[in-house]
Amino acid sequence: MSVAFFSGAKSFKQQWPLISARLDQVIDDGKFTNGPAVQELEQKLEVFTGAKHCIAVGNATDALIIMLRAAGIGAGDEVIVPCYSFFASASSIAHVGAIPVFCDIEEGTYMIDVKQIEQCITDRTKAIMPVHLFTQMADMTAIREIAEQHQLLVLEDSAEAISMFHNGKHAGLLGNAGVISFFPTKTLGAIGDAGLILTDDDTIAMEARRLRIHGQDEGIPYIHQTVGYNSKMDDIQATILLVRLEFLQREIARRAYLAACYNRELADIKEVFTPMIKKHADDATNAVYYVYLIETDERDNLVAHLSLHEIGTEVYYPYPLHLQPCFKHLGYQTGDMPRAELAARRAVGLPMYPDMTEEQVTLVCEQIRSFFGKGNEHERSIL
Repeated sequence: MSVAFFSGAKSFKQQWPLISARLDQVIDDGKFTNGPAVQELEQKLEVFTGAKHCIAVGNATDALIIMLRAAGIGAGDEVIVPCYSFFASASSIAHVGAIPVFCDIEEGTYMIDVKQIEQCITDRTKAIMPVHLFTQMADMTAIREIAEQHQLLVLEDSAEAISMFHNGKHAGLLGNAGVISFFPTKTLGAIGDAGLILTDDDTIAMEARRLRIHGQDEGIPYIHQTVGYNSKMDDIQATILLVRLEFLQREIARRAYLAACYNRELADIKEVFTPMIKKHADDATNAVYYVYLIETDERDNLVAHLSLHEIGTEVYYPYPLHLQPCFKHLGYQTGDMPRAELAARRAVGLPMYPDMTEEQVTLVCEQIRSFFGKGNEHERSIL
């Protein structure tokens, strides 16, 4: 039996009758971008997240870029960002002409190391961009205290953090603005690209709405207040997300159950480090398992072994952002961010999605156990 790294085929098939009926209405309306379905999704996500403003855009990378520009980040500004994240966390900063200033991560949680943030602040620093990665949120209490002390913006890369709350506030709303990704593999996924900006700031929201449609104010076509982007969400994706939103909490609970199965089955394999959910001093933050990440010193050989047995994996992230060729001019060197660099050599994501069965989790864990178990030296030596 093979185990894909991700598959949503079963749940999508089950939800298709609801999706199909809604899509018929979209076809009848004849409005396929930024139309009624998009507006309904924005309204429902405002209720779900508690945000004053939700602005739907074409994808989460656009959401980051538009959020930064809407918040006034531009040429020469510095934005502090963790060096262990998806590329868009840093590329969005470069896209608006600003400079990413990289910070190492905490060991085991993959969150930005708040103890190092102040060392990164200069007279050009305008914002901190924490990334809520894999299962949990960064220490937003500490980050906000630093930001307030130094009069900095907090712009959250909360792309993976749908339904993560800290003391009752949704991810993305603890700073000035945040984003959500609806990439197909995400906890709430479309069948193509889609993203969202969320904020309680009226000025950021107004500018974000303007920037997503070529810099023109909504309802006033062909008059461009600034040079913006073509980043409208498709109503087809919005329709799918409206249906999938109804199943979100059930699917999050399923992910938590599967994570508990992984935790139980991997607990006695000393060569494998399993996810650490960190509770901060004032924390009332819930974990949401978007990715189930493990670490091992034999990551690459384990990946090859699992692939040999038709088990999918995904390496997160093999090249830290501060060592990417496009950022060579910033002067970072190997060894500058030791915890991120170690994670880049050791971390791998295991299959994790609501369609998985407990038997599939057991199969994955059996193959991990087989790889590390005695009597498999020959098999491992040929990988």
